[in-house]
Amino acid sequence: GAVGTGAPKLYSELAAWWPLFSAAPDYAEEASAFHTLLQSRPSPPRTVLELGSGGGNNATHLRAWYDLTLSDLSEAMLAVSREQNPGIEHIHGDMRTLRIGRDFDAVFVHDALMYLTEARDLTAAMATAFAHCRPGGVALFVPDCTKETFAPATEHGGEDASDGRAVRYLEWTFDPDPNDTSFVAHYTIVLRECDRSTRVIDDRHECGLFAEADWVRWLRQVGFSRVQVFSDPSAPPRQLFLATRP
Repeated sequence: GAVGTGAPKLYSELAAWWPLFSAAPDYAEEASAFHTLLQSRPSPPRTVLELGSGGGNNATHLRAWYDLTLSDLSEAMLAVSREQNPGIEHIHGDMRTLRIGRDFDAVFVHDALMYLTEARDLTAAMATAFAHCRPGGVALFVPDCTKETFAPATEHGGEDASDGRAVRYLEWTFDPDPNDTSFVAHYTIVLRECDRSTRVIDDRHECGLFAEADWVRWLRQVGFSRVQVFSDPSAPPRQLFLATRP
């Protein structure tokens, strides 16, 4: 999911193409790693709120283990997720301001939080997670990278659908200004329609970049009593932040 105005096209006008851009089966390994980490808790969670759940790719795996509630800012992405995850509660909302009014055993925030490019926005999302954690509950944050682990990269991908539609993309991530708290992920996306016609779309994503020490400090500031940092076995050198509400 995305936040802010001028949302990336991928989460608005191109949302219907999301399953061909990023396929749910590709999330199995990391979802299993998140599950293993949550299961290691003294009282493993049953109810989980996912903030920034996007097209619901993580949920297609997590729903086997948890009673999920999914929330995202993009109505278009929620529509994709409802199709992938029928019967699961979906709530439209901004992770910076959402207040559902009930507690969960765990709150999960995946890479949607990368669109929080200012400290005030990231800490607001942390406060939202805290507000929805039951006492003793946990919040798991999975940023793509921190200031320390960021590296410029070029990647490509895409999937074919049975109806002839297909997507291919090139992703170029770079940091135009190492002194600020953001970097750029620029996508060039080729869409092929059922009739084999193609079109090319450029989509620029501005993403947040914060130091590990800032992550830990801000999580404590919003009220979490214990913050643990783990290396993600499914995608090194990515780090996971597990924060416990007292």
